[in-house]
Amino acid sequence: MPKNNEDIRISPLGFREYDARWLYPKDINGEGIKNVGLGLGSQIILKTKKSPRVVVGHDYRSYSEEVKKKFIEGLIETGCNVEDIGLALSPTAYFAQFNLNTDAVAMITASHNENGWTGIKMGIEKGLTHSPTEMNELKEIVLKKKFIKGKGSYKEIKGFKEVYINNLIKNKIKKKLKIVIACGNGTAGIFAPKVFKEIGCEVVEIDCNLDYKFPKYNPNPEDMKMLNAISAAVKKNNADIGFGFDGDGDRVGVVDNNGKEIYSDKVGLIIARNLAPIYKNKKFIVDVKSTGLFANDKVLIKNNCKTIYWKTGHSHIKRKVNETKALAGFEKSGHFFFNQPLGLGYDDGINSAIQICFLLDKQNKKISEIINELPKTYQSPTMAPFCKDEEKYEVVKTLVNKVRNLKENNNKIDNQKITDILTVNGVRFSLEDGSWGLIRASSNKPSLVVVTESPTSDERKKRIFEFINDLLKDTGKVGKYDQKI
Repeated sequence: MPKNNEDIRISPLGFREYDARWLYPKDINGEGIKNVGLGLGSQIILKTKKSPRVVVGHDYRSYSEEVKKKFIEGLIETGCNVEDIGLALSPTAYFAQFNLNTDAVAMITASHNENGWTGIKMGIEKGLTHSPTEMNELKEIVLKKKFIKGKGSYKEIKGFKEVYINNLIKNKIKKKLKIVIACGNGTAGIFAPKVFKEIGCEVVEIDCNLDYKFPKYNPNPEDMKMLNAISAAVKKNNADIGFGFDGDGDRVGVVDNNGKEIYSDKVGLIIARNLAPIYKNKKFIVDVKSTGLFANDKVLIKNNCKTIYWKTGHSHIKRKVNETKALAGFEKSGHFFFNQPLGLGYDDGINSAIQICFLLDKQNKKISEIINELPKTYQSPTMAPFCKDEEKYEVVKTLVNKVRNLKENNNKIDNQKITDILTVNGVRFSLEDGSWGLIRASSNKPSLVVVTESPTSDERKKRIFEFINDLLKDTGKVGKYDQKI
């Protein structure tokens, strides 16, 4: 045990909206990780019972096992009985909570964040991860050391990777689809290729060997470097579709048969259109970064299906899917959630890609043809200008008020009035022609998030971005973008 508080390092900023992320060991050290384990164990016991069972997994980073070891020490010292599934994806851990019927789940992962980051995705209620309220509770327990003391146990669960894979490959496809699988050298590389071969696809692998240095690009299916690599492989191999998975396998990015990236919100829309005639009168949840096409889609309206725009973030969307008993939820970052009877409510990138393969299996069309049936819109990538963690929420609050004032004063953007403002998560403003722009604070990095879309023209999309960029410059607190239009 550490002798004094100086031996424990935990940056309070690591406790984010719905998971935890730190630079390791700069912002949190081993003893700090142990204290987070003590905190989560105490929280689980307070919310469930004494001697709860907790399933734990870790991703493939050079330090993830040592982080997990310290974290488990903390859990056990509160009285938790840990069941360790080893190297895993986040959805493997979520599935394990159902399959093993444990009281809680914790996954050591920094997802798609750059090397040097670590983190924890955690949940108590099956299929859900921590809400902002639960994260604040955890933060208080950890920082104030309100720990419960007990004596738990440790058990290694061997072979769970195969249990998870076997659950995914129950249904096969009839068409011999040729698909590109890109994993960015992240953990999905030892799961995804095998799954798609087993369901009947011809698989072309790129960057599926595990390498925690991520030598080519971060495993992030929103990153243009990753999408460009998939595009080149699709064209070279004349593939039917390309899939990219993030570092912990809960997100998927899609590239069509022509090598063109398809934003995940539009993938969600074609899935929703496919489901609507079968499951009438259902709800779909989409995040505020998603295309405006959901709101007025003819197929969804015809089948009396309703779309609700909600807060970005896997925890927020899956909770809303659960709360509203929606059929599915779609997030522009590539998190897809299928509720019963299609799934258990959590996000699984591989399962999402399987659902797209099933869609292609049923239709005698290429993915590019199915996407082209949607009305055309001009979308920006998801852009992330730097903004300090301690300043980003206040910056967004200021911008919400600015946009409200512009609407009240009938100010125009590219000769269009602001017709609607949604402030459920940052500020999303819509214009007369259905164009829109979004500014929100990133939940897991020191940055803002900017997205724009126009059904009218690429020029209008760019002018909305320029308008947003001018607002951001005026704050004096926003730095460089990770990418631009």
